Amino acid sequence: MKSLKIIIALVVVASLASCNNKRKPQVQYMPDMYVSVPYDANGVTSAGNVPVDRVPVAGTVSRNGVVAYDIADTNEGYEKAKAELKSPLAKNEINLEKGKELYGIYCATCHGAKGDGNGTLAKRDKFNGIPNYKDRDITDGSIYHVIMYGKNLMGSHASQLNHKERWQVVQYVEKLKSELK
Repeated sequence: MKSLKIIIALVVVASLASCNNKRKPQVQYMPDMYVSVPYDANGVTSAGNVPVDRVPVAGTVSRNGVVAYDIADTNEGYEKAKAELKSPLAKNEINLEKGKELYGIYCATCHGAKGDGNGTLAKRDKFNGIPNYKDRDITDGSIYHVIMYGKNLMGSHASQLNHKERWQVVQYVEKLKSELK
């Protein structure tokens, strides 16, 4: 009987607590969690007079290892890269070995281990028309440009490979092309 009285008392208290005015703001435990402080994202200042979300000055490059690549993703950009872009890396065994390793990870599944266009996906008829390097008029710049932006069915690999790694893959592709002739 005593437990029944307790249950009835709890139900009565809960009903009375829920009958308050819903138009009036209730008590908030941490009000800053409910009502955020608005900032003008492009405004002059924020809390503490600190600029927020400013556009970087034109021509600046971030310092986290990103190297600017300002050739456009167009046919004209491809031709410009093909004619003008040269590898900044020294041609040595270290770069070639790293290029071979990266080529095996990112390129060989389509282009094949020898660069003949007979990778695993080509053999399984997932993609047709994968180019053979000996059939292509490619240079350091055109290979780098295609790694950056992709071409035809090939997507960009710019997010998987950093600047130096792209040039290492380019060196290895050049080696494969010379071996196919």
